[in-house]
Amino acid sequence: MGFKVAVVGATGNVGREMLSILAERAFPADDVVALASSRSLGTEVSYGDKVLKVQNLEHHDFSKTDICLMSAGSTVSKDWSPKIGAMGCLVIDNSSCWRYDERVPLIVPEVNADVLNRFMADPNRLNIIANPNCSTAQLVVALKPLHDKATIKRVVVATYQSVSGAGKDAMDELFNQSRAIFSATDVKVEKFTKRIAFNVIPHIDVFLDDGYTKEEWKMVVETKKILDPKIKLTATCVRVPVFIAHSEAVNVEFENPITADEARAILRSAPGCLVVDKREPGGYITPHEAAGEDATYISRIREDSTVENGLAFWCVSDNLRKGAALNAIQIAEALINRKLLKPKA
Repeated sequence: MGFKVAVVGATGNVGREMLSILAERAFPADDVVALASSRSLGTEVSYGDKVLKVQNLEHHDFSKTDICLMSAGSTVSKDWSPKIGAMGCLVIDNSSCWRYDERVPLIVPEVNADVLNRFMADPNRLNIIANPNCSTAQLVVALKPLHDKATIKRVVVATYQSVSGAGKDAMDELFNQSRAIFSATDVKVEKFTKRIAFNVIPHIDVFLDDGYTKEEWKMVVETKKILDPKIKLTATCVRVPVFIAHSEAVNVEFENPITADEARAILRSAPGCLVVDKREPGGYITPHEAAGEDATYISRIREDSTVENGLAFWCVSDNLRKGAALNAIQIAEALINRKLLKPKA
């Protein structure tokens, strides 16, 4: 008997990617339902070689559903995820709504899947599991094996985040602005605070009182929750004119010595990581090559002589996949593989 899966937010970028990945990975589902608000009722979305018609979230019976992949934003998740969980359906939520709730585990399977065992053993659990922010997910996949080896003290990261992280409208804005520039017509700025085409914007999410943005704050808090609360981290998050895949320039200070060669060997054998690190022109990965791929790619690994026990590296991953849809499905797979979740009779 297979699982019954509901994808909420099925018409969005991540929702569509979830349906695609479920089919690609032959997820053991007997039934997959695409859900969204009444505005999207009847919209057709692809699920492998099938076409699903989007149904109304408000009319779906979750008591007969095993897994809900929630990708409809924080407002919808805040209202619906507890209701769905109370009906006995496990929610894996992609929004930021539940990430910082002590009752909700924040999971990247390559990093902290063991947390799932304790969570599922709790009969009073909230029945919600959170997906981290896209920029955090790829970072902790790369940091985890290095932390195990040499213990991370401090991380400094600058992100180069694609417009798909801000949704379909943001992707359309980059396309339309680029076309307007080439055709010498008016460039319209609507989604972003400044022009994104042929530009970079050092501002993602709202500004906080300390001068950091909420996106930067998310990376700090989530890395601590997923990996180690003792790690100090500072981030500068930048939106760049790339459609898909986030890049990160990462500087790490360790408690114990670790060489670039040691780090390279460790990362080559680490789950979810692919090292492409030739010290020659083109011997590294860019967002263009990472788009559509599952791995977290790591390049430019080198020692940092400005601090004791320091390393620097370049990290790239598809934010719609590992940063969102793929990670959610990997959480579901981890639950199944660990025999922590079984289909309802």
